[in-house]
Parts: sequence; structure tokens; C-alpha cells
Amino acid sequence: MYLRKIKRPQGIYLAIQESYYDSASKQSRTRTVQSLGYLEALKKEYDDPVAYFTSKAAEMTKEKKRSRSHIFTIDSTEKMTTDTDDVKNAGYGVLKALYKQLELDKFWNWKTRNLSIRYSVDKIFRLLVFSRILMPASKKGTFDDRGFYFEDFGDFSLDDVYHALDIICENNVSLQKWIYDHSGKICERDLSVSYFDCTNYYFDIGRSDMDILDDDGNPADKNGNPVPAKYRKRGPEKNHRPDPIVEMGLLMDRRGIPLAFDLFPGNESEKVHMRSIINRIKNEFSDSRIIFVADRGLNTSDNIYYLNGDNKGEINERDGYVYGQSVRGADAEFKTWVLGGNYVTDKIVDDDGKEITFKHKSRIHPKELHVNVTKPGQKKKSKKTVSIDQKQMAYYSEKYAKKQKADREVMIQRAKDLIKHPKKYDKVTSAGSAAYVLNISFSKDTGEIVDGKALELDLEKIKEEEKYDGYYSIVTSELKMPDMEMREIYRGLARIEDTFKISKSEFDSRPVFVWTNNHIDAHFATCFTALVLIRLLQAKLDNKYPVGRIIKSLKDYCCIPLDKNNYQFTYFDEILKSIGKAFDMTLDNKYRTRQEIQRLLRY
Repeated sequence: MYLRKIKRPQGIYLAIQESYYDSASKQSRTRTVQSLGYLEALKKEYDDPVAYFTSKAAEMTKEKKRSRSHIFTIDSTEKMTTDTDDVKNAGYGVLKALYKQLELDKFWNWKTRNLSIRYSVDKIFRLLVFSRILMPASKKGTFDDRGFYFEDFGDFSLDDVYHALDIICENNVSLQKWIYDHSGKICERDLSVSYFDCTNYYFDIGRSDMDILDDDGNPADKNGNPVPAKYRKRGPEKNHRPDPIVEMGLLMDRRGIPLAFDLFPGNESEKVHMRSIINRIKNEFSDSRIIFVADRGLNTSDNIYYLNGDNKGEINERDGYVYGQSVRGADAEFKTWVLGGNYVTDKIVDDDGKEITFKHKSRIHPKELHVNVTKPGQKKKSKKTVSIDQKQMAYYSEKYAKKQKADREVMIQRAKDLIKHPKKYDKVTSAGSAAYVLNISFSKDTGEIVDGKALELDLEKIKEEEKYDGYYSIVTSELKMPDMEMREIYRGLARIEDTFKISKSEFDSRPVFVWTNNHIDAHFATCFTALVLIRLLQAKLDNKYPVGRIIKSLKDYCCIPLDKNNYQFTYFDEILKSIGKAFDMTLDNKYRTRQEIQRLLRY
């Protein structure tokens, strides 16, 4: 309720009024609760009538909320139709608030302002993003289930959704930049350390897509014009599935919030794609010095040289790196140093909160890089050898030793089965276990195991690997960085692995059901935006709750209609209470009118 001052010929007339929702006309209306009189006359009774009755209106509002009650008439004979589904979700309102704070509605309205389309890309995009978090499904499934939300997302068809994917793809790169630029007001972004890793997502199809190639062997369209290679190709799938895959490279800031992503065909090496996304970040996001952290699979001479160059010069002018380093795959001198003793022992707390013994040692050591460079005036790359200084840390973990032994034992058992039943396996399904089999070879055409010499278990390889169980190494360009800081920075890489897990489990982003490159790009643009929203929400809640629990709370925050204008909410928990405080939302009311829910979802 509020005090209204009405201008009349006789003077200013005061009245306490309130707004209400007229269910018949489906419009907001105003009614007078109490007529007070003319201002000049009221001044004879009150020193400041405006202040007095403004305060009284506020008290009347509070009192109404305290004493409000509803009488509902229930028709016990009323029947439900076969398509009745009265449960409506309001938890998406929290995601909508973050979406609006990122001004993504402005982004899409700006990008589509000159397009002749009848639908709103913004509304389709937010439906796809919110549903990826709360109700993951195919594009058709998401379209069919849009009635799950309290609000109508707009008038568009399933065909419009697929057409919108092309527009989303076209603006994918600028979308990532926009999200980064606008997320700083929600959560401080820290690019001093950035994490990069790759994963892949499978398609439930029988074979890879075939590219049309030009005379030089490069992908082209039917007219011979160059085009990107098709994504869906067979490659080393993380779970050893034979299905075609697409690879994703993801870059994340120090706080665990995604920065940017790239996609590339499943049969291409992740090692070369790290540089392109980093180059985009440096050119478009920040030109400050960044220490990039990556797993040992990306620890190559070219990647080190790209980031840090020849660090005999001014190292602070270049970016830095912290990489994992394979001990088993290292040279003989490095292996001898790792096994050579002289470790320092510290007490640390592991991920389970237990105090454990941590053995480590480090050194600054010259490393020779053999890098590919393109000389001025030449198209082909040539080899260049440079020597750099690198800090190398080795450590031993009994827990890691047990894990390596257990993982290897699984592969050995599969290798034994492969030796007995080679027809059951091919190059893809034998991945990992084939490394322990002597005399094995695969057909280039079919990937099947070629008949030849008798297959044998490689006992020498197993014995050699056992020597290094429990040992791991980290290397860095930061020569003055303490050992424990190296460890802590590298451990942050687990956040990006957790992010991949969220996208694959909570967001159910695989198998991918779209098939063109454009639609695949758009699909992962919605997944990326969903990841950013959920990580920002985690940060707003001081990272107290895991993503799975947050999603469950938002999904369960639903209401059911009691009549045409009144609703009952059916779920509330600790996480929703924390969200209410963080966003200044009242979420614990059991009963709300339609207008009150619309105000809650006003973003």
C-alpha cells in the first residue's frame, strides 16, 4: 500500500491505495483502501500529514502480510484433463536474475536488431540455458517441456529453435567476451592464473562425418571454397567408447569460473589447440601477465615456447606456465633425479581433511626445447632448438601410488583378455590395454587387430612402470615460486575437471543430438553459459554448496495453483534460504498470489 496525492480543483487530496491483479481482465489495477481528505484540512490535525500517512500505509502493508488469509473453495467433483500438469517451477528466477545481471538480454537484442525474424533469440537462448541446468534434454525435449516454468518464454516454434541455433553460433565468440566483461560486477574475475584442459563429448552415431577435400587435401564445400573440418570424428574418447566425438578446450580463471571455450574435430590433437584459445584471451580479454596451468598432456616444447619463449631474457615480459610432467615419459636423467632421494618431508592436509606426509624436492634445471617455427618469408615450419631454465618439482604420494597400481591392474586384466580374444577389440576399444601387449598392430582401414605374431603380455614394461608408482612432477617457468605454491596452483586444475564432470552429468550434455558444426557450436554455447551461471551462483553462496545440491534446490522450488490467482509453494531448504539472502529475495512464503510471483520473477 502507498500514499497517493491526487490533484483536484479544491486542492491536493490524499488517499491510501494498493495495486492488485484482476484475474478477469488479467491486468494490474489500483483500488482505494482509505480516503483521507484534503491536505490543507489534514494539516490542522497532523504536523506533517504526508509523512504520517506514508508511514501508516507502510504499517498497513506489513499488517496485511501478517494477517492475510485466504478462503479457497474446492470443487471435489472437478476432473483433470489428460494433459494436466499444474506444477510450475520458480527456481529458475535465480538464474534469470544472474542472466539479467550479465545483461544477456541486451546482448541478444543488440545482435538481432537488424534481423527479419518473428521470434526472440533472447527468449529461446534463456530457455535453452535454464533448461540445460534444470531440465536437460534434446532441443525438442526442451521445447516440449517449456511449460514446466511459471512464465511463458514466448511465441516460437521448434523450427524457430533450430533457426536460432545458427544465430547463436554466429555470435558464439562475442558472447563469451560479453559474459566475461559483464560478470565482474557479480564476482571478481582473477586472470593471474588460468587453467586449461580438454575433454570430449560423444555422438550416438555409427561413423564419423566425411569432409570434402580440395586438391591440397583441405576441407572444402561443393564449390571448392575452404570450410572448417566437420567435428564428428573418431578419436580417443575419455571412456573408451567407439563413437565419433567432438573435442572441447576450456579455459577457466583462478576462481573456477569458465572464461572461454573452443571446439575442434575429435581426431585432432589437443596439444595444438591450446595456443589458439590463449591467443584469443590475450588479444580480447586481458593483456596482463597470466600463468597458464595445464595437465601433462599439454606439456610440449611448442606450448612452453609459445607462452614463455626463451626465458634467458626478461621473463616478466612473457606469460608463465605450470604444467604437470610425466615421470615415466621423461628422459633418463630426469627419471634418475626423481628416484634419487633427498626429499623434504612436510605435513599437509589432503582433500579428505586428513593430515598426510608429503615428500617433495625441487631444482632449477636447464631444459632443451625443440620447437617448430616459421621463418619470415617461408610457409613451412622448421625446427629450432633453445635452452630454457625451468623449475622442476618432484613429489611422492602413497595414495597416488595405490591409484596408479590399481589403474594399471585394470589395464593388465584387459590386456590378458585381449590376448585371449583379439577379435573382441579394435584400436579404439583396446586403448590403454594395448600398451601392455607385445607384437600388436592395427589395420589402418578398419582399426581391427591384424593377425601376425603371437600376442604376449609386456612384463618388462609393467616392471619398469612399477618403479615410478606414486611419483609425480610439476614444472614451471616461475623460478622463484615455492614448492607448496606450485602444488596449490596445480591442484586448482581439479576445478576444471569438476566443471567437465558437471557438464556431462548434471547438464547431461552428451550424447550430442545436433549434427552440423553450427548447431554443435550453439549447443555448447548454451552449455558454457549454463556453467558460468552455476559457477557465479556458487560464488555468490561463498562456495558452500556443491552444484548438484544447488540444482536440486532450484528445480524443487515449485508451486501449484490453489485457484486462478493463488499458489502454494511446496519446497524450501537451507540452500534456498542462503540464495534469498544473497539475492535479497523472499523465498520462504508458502502462499503467494500470481502478481507476487511475477514480482519475484521480475528480472
